[in-house]
Amino acid sequence: MFSIFKYFRKSHNHYNNKKFLVVGLGNVGDKYKNTRHNIGFDIVEHLGVSLKGTFISGKYGDILKAKYAGKQIILLKPSTYMNLSGKAVLYWLKKEKISISNLIVIVDDLNLDFTVSRLRTSGSDGGHNGLKDISNSLNTSHFARLRFGIGTNFKKKDQVDFVLSEWNNEESNKLGKLIEKNVEIIFSAIKKGLDFTMNKYN
Repeated sequence: MFSIFKYFRKSHNHYNNKKFLVVGLGNVGDKYKNTRHNIGFDIVEHLGVSLKGTFISGKYGDILKAKYAGKQIILLKPSTYMNLSGKAVLYWLKKEKISISNLIVIVDDLNLDFTVSRLRTSGSDGGHNGLKDISNSLNTSHFARLRFGIGTNFKKKDQVDFVLSEWNNEESNKLGKLIEKNVEIIFSAIKKGLDFTMNKYN
Protein backbone atom coordinates (compact mmCIF):
# COMPACT_ATOMS: atom_id res chain seq x y z
CA MET A 1 0.00 0.00 0.00
CA PHE A 2 1.24 3.48 -0.86
CA SER A 3 2.42 5.43 2.18
CA ILE A 4 2.09 9.19 2.04
CA PHE A 5 4.62 9.50 4.85
CA LYS A 6 7.18 7.41 2.95
CA TYR A 7 6.64 9.57 -0.12
CA PHE A 8 7.04 12.90 1.66
CA ARG A 9 9.96 11.64 3.77
CA LYS A 10 11.72 10.36 0.66
CA SER A 11 10.97 13.54 -1.28
CA HIS A 12 11.74 15.99 1.53
CA ASN A 13 14.90 17.33 -0.09
CA HIS A 14 13.02 17.91 -3.33
CA TYR A 15 10.34 20.18 -1.88
CA ASN A 16 9.93 23.60 -3.39
CA ASN A 17 9.24 25.74 -0.32
CA LYS A 18 8.10 28.59 -2.55
CA LYS A 19 5.33 26.56 -4.11
CA PHE A 20 1.81 26.42 -2.66
CA LEU A 21 -1.25 24.33 -3.45
CA VAL A 22 -4.53 26.13 -2.74
CA VAL A 23 -7.58 23.88 -3.03
CA GLY A 24 -11.18 25.05 -3.16
CA LEU A 25 -13.65 22.30 -2.33
CA GLY A 26 -16.91 21.93 -4.20
CA ASN A 27 -18.97 19.75 -6.48
CA VAL A 28 -18.83 19.86 -10.27
CA GLY A 29 -21.97 20.66 -12.23
CA ASP A 30 -24.39 23.51 -12.88
CA LYS A 31 -26.82 22.32 -10.22
CA TYR A 32 -24.22 23.01 -7.52
CA LYS A 33 -23.29 26.52 -8.65
CA ASN A 34 -24.09 29.31 -6.18
CA THR A 35 -24.72 26.82 -3.39
CA ARG A 36 -23.26 27.07 0.10
CA HIS A 37 -21.30 23.84 -0.34
CA ASN A 38 -19.43 25.28 -3.33
CA ILE A 39 -18.00 28.40 -1.71
CA GLY A 40 -14.53 26.83 -1.96
CA PHE A 41 -14.83 26.82 -5.75
CA ASP A 42 -16.06 30.42 -5.71
CA ILE A 43 -13.15 31.70 -3.64
CA VAL A 44 -10.55 29.85 -5.71
CA GLU A 45 -12.09 31.23 -8.91
CA HIS A 46 -11.80 34.77 -7.53
CA LEU A 47 -8.20 34.04 -6.59
CA GLY A 48 -7.65 33.09 -10.21
CA VAL A 49 -9.14 36.39 -11.40
CA SER A 50 -6.88 38.32 -8.99
CA LEU A 51 -3.88 36.42 -10.33
CA LYS A 52 -5.00 37.12 -13.92
CA GLY A 53 -4.78 33.43 -14.75
CA THR A 54 -6.93 30.85 -16.50
CA PHE A 55 -7.98 27.45 -15.23
CA ILE A 56 -7.19 24.50 -17.46
CA SER A 57 -8.46 20.96 -17.24
CA GLY A 58 -5.99 18.60 -15.55
CA LYS A 59 -6.00 15.24 -13.86
CA TYR A 60 -8.60 15.10 -11.08
CA GLY A 61 -9.54 18.75 -11.54
CA ASP A 62 -9.07 22.19 -13.03
CA ILE A 63 -5.80 23.92 -12.20
CA LEU A 64 -4.31 27.37 -12.54
CA LYS A 65 -0.62 28.19 -12.08
CA ALA A 66 0.54 31.70 -11.27
CA LYS A 67 3.18 33.73 -9.44
CA TYR A 68 2.57 35.88 -6.39
CA ALA A 69 5.05 37.60 -4.05
CA GLY A 70 7.90 35.51 -5.37
CA LYS A 71 5.97 32.29 -4.79
CA GLN A 72 4.36 29.87 -7.23
CA ILE A 73 0.70 29.22 -6.55
CA ILE A 74 -1.24 26.30 -7.93
CA LEU A 75 -5.01 26.63 -7.59
CA LEU A 76 -7.07 23.45 -7.75
CA LYS A 77 -10.78 22.78 -8.16
CA PRO A 78 -11.12 19.00 -7.78
CA SER A 79 -13.37 17.22 -10.28
CA THR A 80 -13.67 14.15 -8.06
CA TYR A 81 -16.73 15.39 -6.20
CA MET A 82 -16.49 16.47 -2.60
CA ASN A 83 -16.28 13.05 -0.96
CA LEU A 84 -13.19 12.04 -2.97
CA SER A 85 -11.28 15.32 -2.79
CA GLY A 86 -8.29 13.63 -1.17
CA LYS A 87 -7.40 11.80 -4.37
CA ALA A 88 -6.95 15.10 -6.24
CA VAL A 89 -5.07 16.79 -3.41
CA LEU A 90 -2.63 13.90 -2.98
CA TYR A 91 -2.00 13.66 -6.72
CA TRP A 92 -1.11 17.34 -7.12
CA LEU A 93 1.01 17.47 -3.97
CA LYS A 94 3.06 14.58 -5.33
CA LYS A 95 3.18 15.82 -8.91
CA GLU A 96 4.33 19.32 -7.97
CA LYS A 97 6.50 18.18 -5.03
CA ILE A 98 4.69 20.46 -2.59
CA SER A 99 5.01 20.03 1.16
CA ILE A 100 1.83 19.45 3.16
CA SER A 101 2.86 22.56 5.11
CA ASN A 102 2.25 24.56 1.92
CA LEU A 103 -1.24 23.19 1.36
CA ILE A 104 -4.29 25.39 2.05
CA VAL A 105 -7.80 23.99 1.69
CA ILE A 106 -10.82 26.31 1.42
CA VAL A 107 -13.98 24.77 2.79
CA ASP A 108 -17.54 25.65 3.75
CA ASP A 109 -18.31 25.31 7.45
CA LEU A 110 -21.82 25.00 8.85
CA ASN A 111 -20.50 25.31 12.41
CA LEU A 112 -19.64 28.97 11.79
CA ASP A 113 -22.05 31.83 11.34
CA PHE A 114 -22.30 33.44 7.94
CA THR A 115 -19.73 36.31 7.61
CA VAL A 116 -17.26 34.45 9.86
CA SER A 117 -14.07 32.92 8.46
CA ARG A 118 -11.36 31.08 10.36
CA LEU A 119 -7.89 30.06 9.23
CA ARG A 120 -6.48 27.02 11.04
CA THR A 121 -3.24 25.04 10.69
CA SER A 122 -4.97 21.75 11.59
CA GLY A 123 -8.10 20.38 13.20
CA SER A 124 -10.92 17.90 12.89
CA ASP A 125 -13.01 17.55 9.75
CA GLY A 126 -16.05 18.88 11.63
CA GLY A 127 -18.27 16.42 9.78
CA HIS A 128 -17.19 17.74 6.38
CA ASN A 129 -16.73 14.82 3.98
CA GLY A 130 -14.25 16.66 1.78
CA LEU A 131 -11.92 17.44 4.68
CA LYS A 132 -12.38 13.92 5.99
CA ASP A 133 -11.28 12.39 2.70
CA ILE A 134 -8.26 14.68 2.44
CA SER A 135 -7.20 13.79 5.98
CA ASN A 136 -7.60 10.09 5.21
CA SER A 137 -5.68 10.36 1.94
CA LEU A 138 -2.80 12.29 3.52
CA ASN A 139 -2.98 10.27 6.74
CA THR A 140 -2.88 13.51 8.72
CA SER A 141 -5.16 16.40 9.64
CA HIS A 142 -2.19 18.75 10.03
CA PHE A 143 -2.75 20.95 7.01
CA ALA A 144 -4.06 24.50 6.77
CA ARG A 145 -7.72 25.09 6.08
CA LEU A 146 -9.71 28.28 5.61
CA ARG A 147 -13.19 27.71 6.97
CA PHE A 148 -15.92 29.90 5.49
CA GLY A 149 -19.02 30.12 7.67
CA ILE A 150 -22.17 29.28 5.74
CA GLY A 151 -24.57 29.71 8.65
CA THR A 152 -26.02 27.66 11.46
CA ASN A 153 -29.69 28.44 10.97
CA PHE A 154 -31.02 24.98 10.13
CA LYS A 155 -32.47 21.90 11.79
CA LYS A 156 -30.19 18.87 11.97
CA LYS A 157 -32.52 16.80 9.81
CA ASP A 158 -32.26 19.51 7.11
CA GLN A 159 -28.45 19.70 7.08
CA VAL A 160 -27.92 18.12 3.64
CA ASP A 161 -30.58 20.30 2.02
CA PHE A 162 -29.14 23.37 3.72
CA VAL A 163 -25.54 22.97 2.51
CA LEU A 164 -26.73 22.23 -1.03
CA SER A 165 -29.11 25.20 -1.11
CA GLU A 166 -28.40 28.54 -2.76
CA TRP A 167 -27.64 31.70 -0.83
CA ASN A 168 -30.65 33.83 0.07
CA ASN A 169 -30.94 37.43 -1.13
CA GLU A 170 -29.51 38.96 2.04
CA GLU A 171 -26.51 36.61 1.95
CA SER A 172 -25.97 37.14 -1.78
CA ASN A 173 -25.70 40.90 -1.23
CA LYS A 174 -22.84 40.36 1.24
CA LEU A 175 -21.12 37.50 -0.54
CA GLY A 176 -18.91 39.53 -2.87
CA LYS A 177 -17.15 41.40 -0.07
CA LEU A 178 -16.80 38.23 1.99
CA ILE A 179 -15.15 36.41 -0.91
CA GLU A 180 -12.78 39.37 -1.37
CA LYS A 181 -11.87 39.16 2.31
CA ASN A 182 -11.10 35.44 2.00
CA VAL A 183 -8.98 36.04 -1.10
CA GLU A 184 -7.06 38.59 0.98
CA ILE A 185 -6.58 36.00 3.73
CA ILE A 186 -5.12 33.46 1.29
CA PHE A 187 -2.71 35.98 -0.19
CA SER A 188 -1.62 37.03 3.31
CA ALA A 189 -1.04 33.41 4.35
CA ILE A 190 1.19 32.84 1.33
CA LYS A 191 3.10 36.12 1.58
CA LYS A 192 3.38 36.62 5.35
CA GLY A 193 2.74 33.17 6.81
CA LEU A 194 -0.04 31.38 8.63
CA ASP A 195 0.72 32.66 12.15
CA PHE A 196 0.73 36.32 11.11
CA THR A 197 -2.45 35.83 9.09
CA MET A 198 -4.32 33.99 11.83
CA ASN A 199 -3.44 36.72 14.34
CA LYS A 200 -4.67 39.39 11.94
CA TYR A 201 -7.88 37.85 10.62
CA ASN A 202 -9.18 35.25 13.09
